[in-house]
Amino acid sequence: MSDPLRRAAGRLRRVAGRVRRGITPGGAPENAPAAAPTPPPPPLPLVGYVVAGGGGAHPASAHVRVVRRTEQLAASGTAEVHQVDPETFVDGSDERPYVAVLVQRDILPVASVAPFLAAAADRGVPVVAEVDDDFFTASGRDRLARAEYDPDRLASIDALVRGADVVVVSTPELADVVRPIARDVVVVANALDPTLWVPEPADSTPDTAAQPDDGGPEHRVLYMGTLTHAADLELLRDVFDDLTAPDGTPIRLEVIGVTEDDGPDWYRRVEVPDGHYPAFARWLVDHRTRWRAGVAPLRDEEFNRAKSDLKFLEYTALGLPAVVSDRPSYRLAGEHGAVLVPDDVAAWRDAVRTAVESGRAPERATRWVTSERTLGADGDAWSRVLLGERHHRPGGTVQHR
Repeated sequence: MSDPLRRAAGRLRRVAGRVRRGITPGGAPENAPAAAPTPPPPPLPLVGYVVAGGGGAHPASAHVRVVRRTEQLAASGTAEVHQVDPETFVDGSDERPYVAVLVQRDILPVASVAPFLAAAADRGVPVVAEVDDDFFTASGRDRLARAEYDPDRLASIDALVRGADVVVVSTPELADVVRPIARDVVVVANALDPTLWVPEPADSTPDTAAQPDDGGPEHRVLYMGTLTHAADLELLRDVFDDLTAPDGTPIRLEVIGVTEDDGPDWYRRVEVPDGHYPAFARWLVDHRTRWRAGVAPLRDEEFNRAKSDLKFLEYTALGLPAVVSDRPSYRLAGEHGAVLVPDDVAAWRDAVRTAVESGRAPERATRWVTSERTLGADGDAWSRVLLGERHHRPGGTVQHR
């Protein structure tokens, strides 16, 4: 037999052998079972939250403390989030499998707190309460009453905090106030959303001496806050009365929020276009060169000792040096560039002049806020609270910074 014939016969024998063994040329056995399909990934845990407003239109406190954090939690792929309707949660028509539900301060009417807590307990859903002010001491409640918090709102917060599985607060000082009436307390410090508070561009330069519509050049200083700070504003009356820079240029205080009083001539109220917190933050960022410094006075009162350093974070994000009262709220910020000032008018005037001359936030302040006090950079603190990934310290309190 010739070589070509022998080679052909050999190939036929090999093919026949494969057929007998049930193997196709170059493949697996024809009767081998099909590979099992890859199972789908398990569903993400679902976190619910209850806040005022909806559809992205929420009060500033809801955005800062809850909404922006939960959106960041969802964007990270850690969990799904859903704004809960309290009525459908209580009546059972909302059957979503929540792993936890976060409720912000006084969003539930006082008569609805107990039914909500009972419904959550029946479903085995932990309730996390969030509060960011002293709603509990006599002086704190008196201060809030002057800012239009009625007794039912305060009673609602008290009932929620007493019944929740965990209470989240913004400062260690507030944790000390809440701990005697709460089951468990967790401190999650305020942090900025980097998608709103974008870093200052390298070529952004503050106005050397702004030209207002009704007079000569001036340096502007910003103070912004809620109506609970109206009493703190009075600390600045003698500070800004006829205050000038070393070159004689007037230094003018501009106020956003804080007060509804247009009367005094030692500050100017600035009206911000209508819009909720994201629009407000973007407006401030767009107009940051209007000011050369930011101030945050705090009276030495029990209510203020539980306040957070949010104003320092926001001023720094605007590229402004921050001059603040030397209170517990700002002690940590003082280690990172905030100018702490005692209750002395001369010290305040000197500090404001120096800040205005600088016109820029210290680099170490910007670096710290960016690396430590923005959402995501703060170690995903919300996930540790809402998904039960907390590391307890003595006393049941966790510090996240």
